[in-house]
Amino acid sequence: EMQLVESGGGLVQPGESLRLSCTGSSASGSIFSTYTMSWVRQAPGKGLEWVAGFSRDGETTRYAYAVKGRFTISRDNANNTLFLHMNSLKTEDTAVYYCATGGMSTIRTMTSKGQGTQVTVSS
Repeated sequence: EMQLVESGGGLVQPGESLRLSCTGSSASGSIFSTYTMSWVRQAPGKGLEWVAGFSRDGETTRYAYAVKGRFTISRDNANNTLFLHMNSLKTEDTAVYYCATGGMSTIRTMTSKGQGTQVTVSS
């Protein structure tokens, strides 16, 4: 099992950018590069929403319609790190962001997630 720790959240104004990071570690020897990874979010008062996924073979990325063209998911397997580059942020992007194992295109295939990092977009 992979333990995940997110960082990089904060308060920004609409139109600004932010980069989230997620570092994975495993006491059982699980290898980060063998996992499909994803980002999901939860806005205040709402359920968990899938945001983006990155395949374990490094070939495929997918995005939710609400963030396509503004967010970019990337990974650095040498450093066990997943990133979410967020541009042109909107107030509706305000949420707690989690990285997760699994979840290439849906939260239904997530297997674990971190504790989350808060992103607040407000003027």
